[in-house]
Amino acid sequence: MTNPPLANLIRPQSLKEFIGQSHLVGKNKPLLLAIKNDQIHSIIFWGPPGCGKTTLARIISKETKSRFVALSAVSAGKADVKKIIIESKNPLIKQRTILFLDEIHRFNKAQQDYLLPFVEDGTIIFIGATTENPSFSVISPLLSRCQVFVLEPHSDKELKAIVKKGQSFLKINSISTKANNFLINFANGDARQALNLLEATYKLYQTITIKHLKNALQSKFLRYDKTGDQHYNIISAFIKSMLASNEDAAIYYLARMVEAGEDPLFIARRMVVFASEDIGMAQPTAIVVANEVFRACETIGLPECAINLAHGVVYLCKAQKDRSSYNALRAAQTDVKKHGNLSVPLHLRNAPTKLMKDLSYGKDYQMYPDKSKNLLPSKLKDNKYYYNNKEGK
Repeated sequence: MTNPPLANLIRPQSLKEFIGQSHLVGKNKPLLLAIKNDQIHSIIFWGPPGCGKTTLARIISKETKSRFVALSAVSAGKADVKKIIIESKNPLIKQRTILFLDEIHRFNKAQQDYLLPFVEDGTIIFIGATTENPSFSVISPLLSRCQVFVLEPHSDKELKAIVKKGQSFLKINSISTKANNFLINFANGDARQALNLLEATYKLYQTITIKHLKNALQSKFLRYDKTGDQHYNIISAFIKSMLASNEDAAIYYLARMVEAGEDPLFIARRMVVFASEDIGMAQPTAIVVANEVFRACETIGLPECAINLAHGVVYLCKAQKDRSSYNALRAAQTDVKKHGNLSVPLHLRNAPTKLMKDLSYGKDYQMYPDKSKNLLPSKLKDNKYYYNNKEGK
């Protein structure tokens, strides 16, 4: 029998103990109010590893006095869900049932479909957790029946508080500031990673120094986890290798992901994003190729679709890079957030009624106006968002 990891041993048991996600569980924030008022409905937690998704689900169950049943979509299937549904309908069970499904994005469409009627009629309160964008990984009918809460990586301050709890539990007398900072930087917002490295180092050396932390990183205590930090480290290296137009490095990191059993659709989605974000106008056909690779992964699946991925990766590596469209969007979004709903110029407004025409809606509009003619709200009339590669910015 193996001992539970440190992250499990010091897992918060109440909101009072929980660290982080103040935008959700801080004073008068939506999730806190829902829990306090016992108004919990089906939820999807979307956030990176180690940010507290599972912990929050468990706390919700305790705070609302619900029966908590946890499954992982990696190993569970329809039969496991069906068993829980039958149990939840048992009149001897007086509590409502919270079904927590980790990595919901790994359930296929049919498996997600099976959940729908039981979520809708309240047989279970469903809480799903995912590191993937639920817009892509969760079917629309299920998504529409759930409230999506976005969780953020832990801040350095939060990680230090979590590490301090781990240090106290392990009875570690002290950690130098440099070693503590190394640990926090390594974790990169992931509390589980911070605690795993702390525990591994302590088990090996009984003291925490930068040298010991670095040695522990190479030890057997910290194994490859395709759903944890390696998932993010490898995809980051993959994207940066394509950005550098280095086909060999990009293919290597692709092979790492394929061999680890990474979802090919996750890889293909990142390639589609890359095609628009980093190649953009330099080679507009890149988005076409990336979309076709995604489609091939959908229809063919592993292992053969790895060839389609490799084909697409080399194409994206060889393409010229241009972030002008991406930069233009971000600059415009900044103005939208800053200025809110500015008035659309009158000559651009739709005029379906006489009153609107009398108010000059659409007046003097030309089908193909001069490019220099102002089409922006007056407050932004001199703004420029899109700069091509030759113009720079």
